[in-house]
Amino acid sequence: MTDVLAAEWLKLRTVRSTYIVLATLAVAMAGTCALAAYGAHTWDGLSATDRAHFSMSPLEPLFLTVAEMSMAVLGALTITSEYAGGMIRDTLVAVPRRGRVVCAKAAVVGAFALALGSACVFATSYLTRAVVGDRPIPAYSDAGVPTTGLLIAQSLAITVAALVGYGLGALLRSTAGTISAVAGLLYVVPMVVHNLPAPWDTRAGSFALDSLPGQTAGTGNPYSIYGTTLPPIAAAAVMGAYAVVPPTVAAIRIRRRDL
Repeated sequence: MTDVLAAEWLKLRTVRSTYIVLATLAVAMAGTCALAAYGAHTWDGLSATDRAHFSMSPLEPLFLTVAEMSMAVLGALTITSEYAGGMIRDTLVAVPRRGRVVCAKAAVVGAFALALGSACVFATSYLTRAVVGDRPIPAYSDAGVPTTGLLIAQSLAITVAALVGYGLGALLRSTAGTISAVAGLLYVVPMVVHNLPAPWDTRAGSFALDSLPGQTAGTGNPYSIYGTTLPPIAAAAVMGAYAVVPPTVAAIRIRRRDL
């Protein structure tokens, strides 16, 4: 298994898509910092009366959405590119036990997403709040500083998105199809759910991937359209299901069906 993990890590760190994702995350971080600077500049130009009505949403969720999609695409490409180029045959010749291949790919994708996601989430939170400085903007005051638990939960959400992309990629075996499915899951489904009649909008919205970090950390989801009906343990369990179910189903399919 060690050799299989080493081989999958070699693939991941030598393909161009990995560095494109890194560049995308860097641009996203720079963009959130630019938005923070714009908010701070706007605050400086307001009168005392206008400042009392000024608000700016936290920027971490905005970066989280970009990071989730980026890592989901990377997770998908880990497997769909091999099917597209025929390299999957060489992989399975070298490692005939298909379940081991699926597990190794999932482990490498998950570990990489967790390490990169954690670094980016904590860095984004620190940098944007450093840009805002000591300005008493409500979401950026001391009371609005995200807890370590929330930042960890957001990092886990990025990891889950990568595993979802990988699992769907292994099932669909199409890069375009997988990206469309992930985009629908992250962006389209929450909007549809938000327009459901109450109380189903908040109940169903509580199961959206982006709603789970706040519920897992117990901070709720202020400044968002998502619901908060799940207790922390249930939210963590749902997040775990997102991470486990797609790769597991993919492993079953790969073991039972030909290429």
